[in-house]
Amino acid sequence: MNRQAQAVVLLLLGGAVIRASLTDLHLRYVKEGLRPFLVAAGLLLVAAAVMTLFYELRPLLRRTPAGHDDDHDAQGDHDGHDGDGSYDGHGHDRDGGPDDGHGHHEPRVGWLLILPVLGLLLVAPPALGSYAAGQAGTAVATRQQPSDYPPLPDGDPVRVAVLDYASRALFDRGTSIGDRRVQLTGFVTTGPDGRPLLARMVLSCCAADGRPVKLGLTGEAPDGLADDTWIEVTGRYSDRIARDPVNDAEIPYLDVESWRQVPVPRKQYE
Repeated sequence: MNRQAQAVVLLLLGGAVIRASLTDLHLRYVKEGLRPFLVAAGLLLVAAAVMTLFYELRPLLRRTPAGHDDDHDAQGDHDGHDGDGSYDGHGHDRDGGPDDGHGHHEPRVGWLLILPVLGLLLVAPPALGSYAAGQAGTAVATRQQPSDYPPLPDGDPVRVAVLDYASRALFDRGTSIGDRRVQLTGFVTTGPDGRPLLARMVLSCCAADGRPVKLGLTGEAPDGLADDTWIEVTGRYSDRIARDPVNDAEIPYLDVESWRQVPVPRKQYE
């Protein structure tokens, strides 16, 4: 791979990063707050590619000087030099190195840079879902001292995040929830007993550190739904607790009163 090919690959990579950053595609891989950094990184890649192309193509853009003396060219050929005096007649350039007739090329491994470009432009891997949730233990895994959670906002039902409900259900045993009706949105994943769980992935930075928050469902729980189906459930706190077989952490439950299928939300992570 020569410098020009490297610059083209770099340009494609920068363009793919910018495209993902300016659409909701980046929300599949990183938290929304990292968008400015992605845009800046994409612009830097594009700028580096353009500067490299300009540097490499600049000699080709120059006009060939007019008025070469034929006698000078002939003398140069006789002495073993080309028109610009690059060779000494013994197969060496003017720096003393042998001329093998081949240009300098970078390692071919550089072509691997095009793989993430193709991934973003052609494949666009989906956000983490039920498979990732089934391979990792629930994120609410550490028993903490009871916390002074603030009261739930007004509303009936009150909309809460899956992580917020799980934390309140485990760390203060539902005291801050009481008998309030809550409404949560997440995707379906099958539990070890074959029953559906409500899950939501949480990120610290990007999809590489994503971990699931899992909730068991009792009462009017959905049945027969495929994994990764997004649903909105309404219910009340349940004191039932199960164990996650992946990391032996506690999984709280929600007593479901009603549920409905919903479209995939724009922000799939919490």
